[in-house]
Amino acid sequence: MTDFRSIYQHGFARVAACTGHAAIADPPANAESVLRQARRCDTDGVAVAVFPELGLSGYSIEDLLLQDALLDEVETALATVVAGSADLLPVLVVGAPLRHRHRLYNCAVVVHRGRILGIAPKSYIPNYREFYERRQIAPGDDERGGTLTFGGAPVPFGTDLLFAADDLPGLVLHAEICEDMWVPVPPSAEAALAGATVLANLSGSPITVGRADDRRLLCRSASARCLAAYVYAAAGLGESTTDLSWDGQTMIYENGTLLAESERFPQGDQYAVADVDLDLLRQERQRMGTFDDNRRTHAGRTAGYRRIPFRLGAPGTDLGLRRAVERFPFVPADPDRLAQDCYEAYNIQVAGLQRRMAAIGDPKIVIGVSGGLDSTHALIVAARAMDRAGRPRSDILGYTLPGFATGEHTKANAHALMRALGITAAELDITPTATLMLREMGHPFSAGEPVYDVTFENVQAGLRTDYLFRLANQRGGIVLGTGDLSELALGWCTYGVGDQMSHYNVNAGVPKTLIQHLIRWVIATDQFGTETNDTLTAILDTEISPELVPGEELQSTESKIGPYALHDFTLFHILRYGFRPSKIAFLAWHAWHDRERGTWPPMFPEAERVAYDLPEIRHWLETFARRFFGFAQFKRSALPNGPKVLAGGALSPRGDWRAPSDSTADAWLRDLARWKDAD
Repeated sequence: MTDFRSIYQHGFARVAACTGHAAIADPPANAESVLRQARRCDTDGVAVAVFPELGLSGYSIEDLLLQDALLDEVETALATVVAGSADLLPVLVVGAPLRHRHRLYNCAVVVHRGRILGIAPKSYIPNYREFYERRQIAPGDDERGGTLTFGGAPVPFGTDLLFAADDLPGLVLHAEICEDMWVPVPPSAEAALAGATVLANLSGSPITVGRADDRRLLCRSASARCLAAYVYAAAGLGESTTDLSWDGQTMIYENGTLLAESERFPQGDQYAVADVDLDLLRQERQRMGTFDDNRRTHAGRTAGYRRIPFRLGAPGTDLGLRRAVERFPFVPADPDRLAQDCYEAYNIQVAGLQRRMAAIGDPKIVIGVSGGLDSTHALIVAARAMDRAGRPRSDILGYTLPGFATGEHTKANAHALMRALGITAAELDITPTATLMLREMGHPFSAGEPVYDVTFENVQAGLRTDYLFRLANQRGGIVLGTGDLSELALGWCTYGVGDQMSHYNVNAGVPKTLIQHLIRWVIATDQFGTETNDTLTAILDTEISPELVPGEELQSTESKIGPYALHDFTLFHILRYGFRPSKIAFLAWHAWHDRERGTWPPMFPEAERVAYDLPEIRHWLETFARRFFGFAQFKRSALPNGPKVLAGGALSPRGDWRAPSDSTADAWLRDLARWKDAD
């Protein structure tokens, strides 16, 4: 039976960038080093292992490269590696100097399970500053469509080789060598357009001050521009220090994100290992049509690439997951990145509202203030927008609209916040009007029965919105929406005459899990002073509740609809990458099954650091799928305007998300059902 927890069942490929102690001009020793590391990679379930440039001979041996005795031993050493790979899982990408026709080529040799799949020569040979490679090495940039004879048999040879796994869709490997990465149009860029998803760079690259950062920049850029993984392995200690030094830098990037890197200047074998998400790369290319448009522009070159098939034979067992998975994909755990994201998100909202007010004649802002997170954040956005527009905050008309179940604590917080911000504040009790409406409708509640159904709730939600719109008419204002991205995803809002509707919604692009951090950022950066900060802190400590149903026990939104942490996790991966629910469950389990593992966002409350097991994750995934795909779209199809905030996506029918309102969730539920026996 296939293991649900196997990475190879969910579109991942484990890759490794390997370096070690080079034995210069000693091919047998280097061959044993490669095989030693390859065996370790095999144990780790690695699919592709990349080694440094000229690793079988040593990179720094200069004119020794032209000695027949050495080159003979390189070929023998390569044959040793090929034979030793017969029972190993990884595709090995090994550096070797090889003779071809009348020249010597600096090659990446791709080896798998006892055979050479192909050989890629280095395209661009540096001959400046400390580099004099053209003295020994021929450029391979024009080598396409050819073969090189090794062991008496022809082997595909050229820069036009793609190595594709038949049994792991999306794993397509290309190799380039060191300097190839530093030119304006690298071979890997063409290869990516031709279909390569994993780009390997075998590097010598002696170290000088600042060069490590330059390499990171180029690897990150290549992976982002090419929508690919970039696996980089540089030569380490053991290379000649006659005039240079070596740091053995290894790193793995995916679509601009660093997945893994190893310690530099290692004394022995060193690995960077990560699980590359092939589904993510495929989805990014599929969505970004200009990627394929660029391929068409360069079709004269990219169409000629040769595809070399192989069968990986990856294990179907649980190998763990070798990549960080953010618990809160909309909320980075890194403090500096989170602070930057909060600064940008807040100012995107403020700028959007400021521009909208200026465009429609500078109306007043009418907002319902409940004392909850969403209305709180919308209000502090409105306050800053008024400040930047040079207008008094009294032009914000804030109303708290208590109903049948409004708590004194949240109402007090609402009044305290409006007072601290200096807006025009008022209270309008909707209970008498709601009672009248329920009585005229013949609702059982009006006869004294404790019936708290959806009608009972929506009468209150609708009246609040109705009052706000009529107040806006009367006072020359616009209604500012407060509902967030998470509620829109789940349809957790009252349609039409309800909190789904407003004149402009600054929170429409902000998920529930980010809003609390935006408020914390406002406090930490002291945007509004001590009194406001104290009130915001009190609001952060309050349970999320719609406060629509009377009773002693607080009505908890998450107890009814599920944890927003899991729903936002699902929303991100559905909206940004279109992942299958089964894959999202796999990722969510790795992110959430152990509260002690991984990093939590800064200042995240200790009491809220919970864990979820797989049955819980699957249950709430089903809830999300039913609501998102099978129910809530009609509410999103009629969204008011509001700015997109996050790269993770938005739900505007005019922007990121266009979908039919009468679809079903069946396909997504069937995908989850395939894994119903996973424990």
